[in-house]
Amino acid sequence: MEKGNGGPAAPALTKKDFISGQDVRWCPGCGDYAILSTAQSVLPKLGIPRENFVMVSGIGCSSRFPYYVNTYGFHSIHGRAPTFATGLKLARPDLSIWIITGDGDGLSIGGNHLLHIMRRNVDCTILLFNNRIYGLTKGQCSPTSEFNKKTKSTPLGSIDYPINPISIALAAEATFIARTIDTDPKHMAAIFHQAATHKGTSFVEVFQNCIIFNDGAFEAVADKTTRPDNAIYLEHGKPLVYGKDRRQAIHLDGWKPRVTTFDGAQPPDGLPTHDETAEDPSWAYLLSRMDHQPGFPVPFGVFRRVHRETYEDLLCGQIESARAKHGPSDLQELLTGEDTWTVPA
Repeated sequence: MEKGNGGPAAPALTKKDFISGQDVRWCPGCGDYAILSTAQSVLPKLGIPRENFVMVSGIGCSSRFPYYVNTYGFHSIHGRAPTFATGLKLARPDLSIWIITGDGDGLSIGGNHLLHIMRRNVDCTILLFNNRIYGLTKGQCSPTSEFNKKTKSTPLGSIDYPINPISIALAAEATFIARTIDTDPKHMAAIFHQAATHKGTSFVEVFQNCIIFNDGAFEAVADKTTRPDNAIYLEHGKPLVYGKDRRQAIHLDGWKPRVTTFDGAQPPDGLPTHDETAEDPSWAYLLSRMDHQPGFPVPFGVFRRVHRETYEDLLCGQIESARAKHGPSDLQELLTGEDTWTVPA
């Protein structure tokens, strides 16, 4: 039970408290259902009053999310959810703000906005649903679609090289960066909880299946029977070991990752260990490129988790410093002051 300000204990929140009365309008079998259900199960565990949560989205299938979560929310304009979220966080730093976006909304028209909210380190949680396709507009090529992907907008095959969302987040110096998948709700819940409790910008890429327009895009890692040989789960302080028999590992040849197979229950000495707290993002970037290389497993988990002062704390500090130095300000005096100029005709 949470304690109020001298009042009776507030009732504990449950998943049901975060389910709205709206009809969920996603295609049957869509991966968005699993993401929604997982988020609704994580929110009550954060110890935050429900009225202090805000879901902010842009445009796309994923961006219907605010309707389905019983919190405050904005269904904003295409790609601009980070802008709305930044303004809201500066006005109300006490709020827990979640940005819900997709590979089209967040990485195409919204790419610039996404980049800057991460480099500023605004305290918010970003969930990017990546299905490698434009779903809402019926199956066009997206920024994460594979090279030579045949879609309604690229019938001869896409000649665009895909964006790697994790690499982009690392380049922007986001302070928490992770990846999970819609078919692994236990892992997804753990990642969402870590992201939400991190102070700063948390960026989570969620592999999400679009059953209508790009079914099976992540089949090798989505299927429980093939996932062990095609996915590697990052564990802080541990070597990168994977496979059904846990006898494959990643080692470094200089700065080039290589796959090695070993005998016995214990991995050999000398394997690199994962350090999600490393200030230098070079190691995390190397991991982010593995899923774009044939023969390597796809990494899931936390790539980077570091601490840096948040944008809103820095801004509030500047404002308080200015008030202490110059005293209270007068907007009318500023507007009618003598700092004017004349534009010649």
